[in-house]
Amino acid sequence: MASGPLALDEFDHRLLELLQRDAGVTLTALGDAVGLSASAVQRRIKRYRESGLMRQVAVLDPSLLGAVTLATVLVQFERESARNHAALFSRVRAVPEVQQCYVLAGEWDYLVILATSGVAHCREVVERLFAGDDNLKRYETRLVFEPVKLGLALPTRPPTARRRR
Repeated sequence: MASGPLALDEFDHRLLELLQRDAGVTLTALGDAVGLSASAVQRRIKRYRESGLMRQVAVLDPSLLGAVTLATVLVQFERESARNHAALFSRVRAVPEVQQCYVLAGEWDYLVILATSGVAHCREVVERLFAGDDNLKRYETRLVFEPVKLGLALPTRPPTARRRR
């Protein structure tokens, strides 16, 4: 794994933008889109994977599964310490229903995104994660009624360096 940011050129930025939209595109189609041979694209993708920059997973649409309940949990600590943060990191990383977890600035310390099979399952996961932690000042669970936008794409370059389309 790379110890710092991977050095990316214009071809890399364009390839990564395309791969984030659809990782199933053929090497030939990717090469045609960015002006490289299929073998050059394959070498770059191999470098992304070996460096840890990219991994390939299937992203499912929760609206097509039916039995998916999404929720957010806002978390506030009573006392901040490296030990308390490490304990929470460990707990959220071990729970498969936790889709994302962010450290926040402001009143709340964390935002946790959950994907569960229903309201009862959501409650069980939240209680497993947070009930009994005497360092938590409070946590609030908010059920998601409807996702407006689901995305995982990340910018690969600063806004000023983005190409005009």
